[in-house]
Amino acid sequence: MRNLHKALMILLAASLLPLASTSVNAAAPTVITLTQTGCQFTEPEGREHGFKTAGAADCKAINARSGKKRLAGSSTITLKPGPYVFRVTNKNVPYQLGFYLRGAGVGRLTLPKVSGGGLVKGKSRDYHITLKAGDYYYSCPLNPTPDYRLKVAN
Repeated sequence: MRNLHKALMILLAASLLPLASTSVNAAAPTVITLTQTGCQFTEPEGREHGFKTAGAADCKAINARSGKKRLAGSSTITLKPGPYVFRVTNKNVPYQLGFYLRGAGVGRLTLPKVSGGGLVKGKSRDYHITLKAGDYYYSCPLNPTPDYRLKVAN
């Protein structure tokens, strides 16, 4: 009888597990929209510069001439910790792009990061991440851009 009671308790507990997991609602991620054009993200720079590029070498030359000045005038994204989707669009860049978000400084070792490529002309791609407090950079290594700043604070 004792074994039957124990088995019934185990079955009851197992049957309640699905209910426990469905009663917890995770916060929906906030979507951050970013647009890439040749050698830049337009949102932090406040405008599209109209750079013409056929590949990474063009962007390296453009950024060598203007990257520091453009970065100094760019805005920093400020967010609270939590789940985010960075929706990145390739607007008229004739080659595949990507996205790389990582911690700045020592944060590169301790903060979460997300990256990926395969972003073709005219398409968007979502990059999911749960951000923790700290300083971050985001950029595109395939369409070399400046390292734009992102700050996450409580």
